[in-house]
Amino acid sequence: MVDAAGRERRLLTVTEVAGARPPDVALAVGRRPARAWREPLSLYGPAATIVIVQLLLFPMPSGLFLRGLVIGGLSALVSLGMALVYRSNRILNFAQGDLGGAPTMLVVMLMSAWGWSYWLAVPAGVVVAIALGAVVELAVIRRFSKAPRLILTVATLGLSQLLAAATLLLPALWGDRVFAPRVTPPFTLSWSFGGVIFGANDLLAMALVPLSIAALAWFLQRTDVGVAIRASAGSADRAGLLGVPVKRIQTLVWAVAGLLAFTATFLRAGILGVPVGPALGLGVLLRSLAALMMGRLTHLSAITASAVALGVLELGVGWHASSTLVVDPVLAVVVGVALLLQRRSRARGDTDATSSWQSAEEVRPIPRELIRVPEVRWVRIGFVTVVVAVAVVLPHLLSVDRSLKASAVLIYAILALSLVVLTGWAGQVSLGQVAFFAIGAVVGERVTTGWHADLTVALVVSAAAGGVAAVLVGLPTVRQRGLYLAVSTFAFALATTSYLLNPEFFSWVPSEHFDRLPLFGRVSLASPTAIYYVALGSLGLVVVMIRGIRHSRTGRVLIALRENERGTEAYGVSPVRAKLTAFAISGSVAGFAGCLFVYHQQAFGTGPYDPGQNFAVFTMAVIGGVASIPGALLGALFLRGTQWFLPTNWQYVATGLGVLLVLLVLPSGLGGLMFRVRDLGLRWVADRRGIVVPSMVADVAEHPPAAPPPIAGPAPSADPGAVVAAARVEP
Repeated sequence: MVDAAGRERRLLTVTEVAGARPPDVALAVGRRPARAWREPLSLYGPAATIVIVQLLLFPMPSGLFLRGLVIGGLSALVSLGMALVYRSNRILNFAQGDLGGAPTMLVVMLMSAWGWSYWLAVPAGVVVAIALGAVVELAVIRRFSKAPRLILTVATLGLSQLLAAATLLLPALWGDRVFAPRVTPPFTLSWSFGGVIFGANDLLAMALVPLSIAALAWFLQRTDVGVAIRASAGSADRAGLLGVPVKRIQTLVWAVAGLLAFTATFLRAGILGVPVGPALGLGVLLRSLAALMMGRLTHLSAITASAVALGVLELGVGWHASSTLVVDPVLAVVVGVALLLQRRSRARGDTDATSSWQSAEEVRPIPRELIRVPEVRWVRIGFVTVVVAVAVVLPHLLSVDRSLKASAVLIYAILALSLVVLTGWAGQVSLGQVAFFAIGAVVGERVTTGWHADLTVALVVSAAAGGVAAVLVGLPTVRQRGLYLAVSTFAFALATTSYLLNPEFFSWVPSEHFDRLPLFGRVSLASPTAIYYVALGSLGLVVVMIRGIRHSRTGRVLIALRENERGTEAYGVSPVRAKLTAFAISGSVAGFAGCLFVYHQQAFGTGPYDPGQNFAVFTMAVIGGVASIPGALLGALFLRGTQWFLPTNWQYVATGLGVLLVLLVLPSGLGGLMFRVRDLGLRWVADRRGIVVPSMVADVAEHPPAAPPPIAGPAPSADPGAVVAAARVEP
């Protein structure tokens, strides 16, 4: 047994690990202490600025202001759950909202189908939500404990798909339909304030949201378990050395996150209706992510204030706007400006926030010792010949609809290549790639129908438009890193596809069907086979260009920047210029693909450019291998294949489960599997011919196996020529 004094000393030590430090530390190390007002201003300034913008530009009645506080409080619960998971695992949990979807649907079905009382069904939902969060951590998240953060973040996207599928399929247990559109409150009560009538569910949210936030604050500040959570968040290794059970703490964090998600989703279902599919819309996800960023991912009070302020702004914009679609671009602009003006933190947890966002192994070229070996040379020639032959013959073996689907795979492979450059090589996490894709589609259609220009001209102009748009997005965000950049690009994508490229607001956005003009004025593109060959040739052209960039100085600079930005800058390389180059190349490739796609579809529809497609495209690239050029085609085939052959409800299951399995078994993606198989063959050739390849891991000994090892005496010295040759081998 540990006495009270010993326990107090241990808790004090753990609290120090959690982040507490004496106020005179800065003076002890000879630094000038920062002004007291700078930190609070940096944390709470964005929330205050948002409220001021709402009061000045979007004033509304007091009743709507109060409702905005309620909606913002629900978003705050989601953001707080994300913050807890980030403090525990250092990742963004995109499945946070969906953790509450299935328990909420279960409560609704128990009440409406089986007649359970409110006071019996809701506690059952609480238990299920807590258990679901713990099971997710034990069964999924813990399996990725050694994986890079980008892989684990994409795993949460797959987890989100699985949880959304569970929400969709759960009503099948009761006849495949939802019996109640909203949660029935346990009492009948209404209150009128400021011209708005608040029902019983609104009043429940007003009471439970502040109570939940206060309970969470008390739990983290006043309990031993809460102190242990803060300690493991600050430094898991040091907390483990002090006896904190870090793994169990992480399981507890996910259980609490599940409870917060259920509280937010259930209360929101009572006000706005039962969720169908993903538990939260993209607008709610953007507000939650933005509040998380404004609170620097860990400051819970600042996160809460930012989420509430964004909820108030949403209601204010909706009160003045003629359409709810205007809310997204206004929120995107406010979020972008708030993130840009936020002072960069120099805390250790923030400065290394992107240190492990490397997503995949770099593809190694064939070693020079083996590239001229006859077996290797003939296998390469044969493989390329077979692939080209299959690609050329394929449209003649497929029906018309399947030929069009094959063309779409090739176009999406080009879109995935744009992420290979930006994320795989430059290390910049972008969730707005579909916006550049849509810009290329709009420009390509306008050039074709307005100028009656050839497809080649439309492709060039669309690529230029995508590159310019990417640079304009990259200019204000290029100094941000990792998670901040991801949120900024997602805000841009949401504003672009919901407003800027919406025919409801702008007449120049195309909305009609058009005919494909002949290529070079002579070659007809009316048939699916013709557009397939155009897509195939375009993919080949982009692959050649991307490979050329990878082997140029630009490609080497991008890789070096991803691995060590400060070290690269020490050699005179401008990180800003290099990142903008990556944005320009990536946006040009995405715009090029968008022009091809609008030619393929012969119309600009809204479905393929939905903001949610950004997550699907990003997942597609990571599954294929975000640093692998062949992986782009494999990822596109995986993504589109699940959408073609499965019903909507089961698409979520296949996509989510497939993402988790691929990332768990193949962290480097499907492209990495292909190169692993290649390396196994190369090692077999090296063993068979007795060739030593220093750049390969599993090399054989330099001496032939038949020669017996020496019994005594010093080991023979290495051949200087072999050492020099090994040093020259490209890693």
